[in-house]
Amino acid sequence: MIKKISITLIIMLFLISCSSNKETKDTVSINSSPEILYIEAMAIFKNNDFEGALIKFKEIESKYPLSNEAVQSQIMSGFIDYLSMEYESAIFKYNRVIQKYPSHKNIDYVFYIKAMCYFEQISHEELDSNNNIKALENFEQVILRFPESDYAKDSKLKIILVKENIAAKHMDVGRFYMKNDKYIAAMNRFKIVIEEFAQTKFTPEALFRLVEIYYKLGMIEEANKTAAVIAYNYPDSKWYEYSYNILGIEKNNDETQNLFNKVKKLIKNKKQNGKESE
Repeated sequence: MIKKISITLIIMLFLISCSSNKETKDTVSINSSPEILYIEAMAIFKNNDFEGALIKFKEIESKYPLSNEAVQSQIMSGFIDYLSMEYESAIFKYNRVIQKYPSHKNIDYVFYIKAMCYFEQISHEELDSNNNIKALENFEQVILRFPESDYAKDSKLKIILVKENIAAKHMDVGRFYMKNDKYIAAMNRFKIVIEEFAQTKFTPEALFRLVEIYYKLGMIEEANKTAAVIAYNYPDSKWYEYSYNILGIEKNNDETQNLFNKVKKLIKNKKQNGKESE
């Protein structure tokens, strides 16, 4: 399972923002029962008595369903489920909050923790495709809906990790198909990595696997062009060397040699132009 990564400070800021304005009051009106109950619930929560806090939050929801404290109680109830790794329950509660209170001031936090519920259930790329997809969708929602939110930056980092995981799954499946000579099915997987997850570390290998497949299918021109893409974009990669070995050295293919020479020239010019612009 992917462990919780650097969200403690963010969460504590959220908790403080939800309760500090109430706790600093010198006096509390006798009629402000939701506020009093919420302060009590937060005190219980901060003492790590999650079960007692849940009871108090549910009491607020039951007695004062239209109060702001009732909404905050629902959010905190979901957060307790999240801390207890009761992810399905937390997701259910947060979906309800999103549906009923889409404009709530802390709705960005709700989307973020909901995404974290999926993220922390990712234990292996081959087994958790649904959690990968759901985590990606929800982190993207945080960025799309709340680009200035405190949670947007961390969501971007999490998206990178999730995409790496999804790409890894496609690569594993593609390699499996290759071993069983199911080349078209393998190609489809590798193309997904190249087209949808181009920023991941798996892109050079995915391109090389296409070179291998094209070569085995006798599609030499396509293999040459794909190898040229590797040579141009990843000249220092081992996948470039592997491609060159297949198409350039082992077969002494003059056409391939000429293509690689052209690509090398382009790379050289690219580097020179980069230095001149500096």
